Amino acid sequence: MRIAVYCSSSSQIDEKFIDFAFNLGAAIADAGFDLVSGGGYVSSMGAISRGARSKGGKTIGIIPQRLVDIEFADHDNDELVVVDSMRSRKGKIEELADAFIALPGGLGTLEELIEIWVGRYLGFHSKPIVILDPEGVYRKLHELVIELEDLHFVKPGMRDLVLWATAIDEAIDFINAHHQDSK
Repeated sequence: MRIAVYCSSSSQIDEKFIDFAFNLGAAIADAGFDLVSGGGYVSSMGAISRGARSKGGKTIGIIPQRLVDIEFADHDNDELVVVDSMRSRKGKIEELADAFIALPGGLGTLEELIEIWVGRYLGFHSKPIVILDPEGVYRKLHELVIELEDLHFVKPGMRDLVLWATAIDEAIDFINAHHQDSK
């Protein structure tokens, strides 16, 4: 089973987010899962892969050629899939992953999260999605989704298609349970 993690590539974020990403990567490998990521070596994105590899986990990075050209690629990945665009990157990550975790991140992370969430709602996949937010970064997003539901812009229950979690073990347990149910 493969878990994709959407997360930050910003070098400006607090080190606690990078440490958390490393610990999540280690936990994914400890649980016996492979990691699918955006293929970069910086910030949370690089930390999650290093964490997985620190526990012997397999890492698969999906990265556009343009980012490889600017020396952004993590060549230590067990597999580095180079694609032609961000759009094809997202498609390949969705294709390879059996579950998704979104860590705090920027607009790219939000875009990936929202797209995979809407895909689940529309029935394009039934893979589990976790918003893993130990610091409450997505608190306002959660409140916005509730408000959009209250105003009938979002269908009832859409917010329940994801697990809003604060702890790594909570996320891994949820994905494990979903994986066991799908067997």
